[in-house]
Amino acid sequence: MSKVQSLLKKIGFNNFLLGLMLAIFLAWLFPEIGSSLGPIKWKPFINIGIALVFFFYGVKLDSQQLKSGLSNWRLHLVIQVFTFLIFPIFVFFLLQFLPWIEGDFKLGISYLSALPSTVSASVVMVSIAGGNIPAAIFNASISSLLGVVITPAWMGVLAEGMWQGEVDFLPTFLDLTIKVIIPVILGILLHGLIFPLIKSHIAKLKYLDQSVIMLIVFTAFSDSFFQKVFTPYSLWTLVQIALTMLGLFILIWIAISLVSRFFSFSLADRITALFCGSKKSLVHGVVIGKVIFPDPALLGLILLPVMLYHFQQLILGSILAERFSKKNPN
Repeated sequence: MSKVQSLLKKIGFNNFLLGLMLAIFLAWLFPEIGSSLGPIKWKPFINIGIALVFFFYGVKLDSQQLKSGLSNWRLHLVIQVFTFLIFPIFVFFLLQFLPWIEGDFKLGISYLSALPSTVSASVVMVSIAGGNIPAAIFNASISSLLGVVITPAWMGVLAEGMWQGEVDFLPTFLDLTIKVIIPVILGILLHGLIFPLIKSHIAKLKYLDQSVIMLIVFTAFSDSFFQKVFTPYSLWTLVQIALTMLGLFILIWIAISLVSRFFSFSLADRITALFCGSKKSLVHGVVIGKVIFPDPALLGLILLPVMLYHFQQLILGSILAERFSKKNPN
């Protein structure tokens, strides 16, 4: 158990989890402060934070590591197809048979299904489990970049009938281009200049990511509490959503495992497919959600399933990574 705790600490789970819980608690306690109608205009700070997060993400990208993973195309195809095609389609049909999930939470689960894979957690867990690390870096990075286009495109389809608003793809894409794509490209272009200067402090950049996410979560939930959007929902409803997220993770994990065995992947490649294909990025979920769902009160409802899935994928993923490391000590 100590190894699992050590792994969770390495990923930054403990402090981040506490930070998110604190952000939600403060939003409940002082909703008027974080509300869009409150005295503080949070939007400029959030936009600058988002740009910085993805700028440094671009700075950290190593083109040589990405090139080294290009040849294993079957593994890449399985991971990306599960992330952006099978996961959303599976959730779409699954939600038809889950009458206990309310409409707004259905929208949140659909949004979760369209998100890209997380980067840091996937790579760390693949490393601990003894998987293909270059392939993990390649897939997590490519997934993050593709998600800027694919996630809003999917939501234009999945949100139909669940939400009175609509996802206008072009303005959404232009907004994400300014906040995400341009900073990433600038970071990549300046990799050679900036990366050597920050290399020794690279681990600390996660605190920037986490701080921006916590700020967005605080403001989104502040609006939700301020407008009392959670009032109609009972605690049992939230428990049902958490259990649904748990079941979803397990089902996707089993499906990827079966497909990996069908293609006769090596153990290292199977580990990479499992961890990269089952993960969803909270960072992208919060950032892209801020653009797609302009109503900050609705965003709180949308992010709840995403955060519940994020917590569970870290806990279960860490336990599974430890089990693989014992089977695959090399």
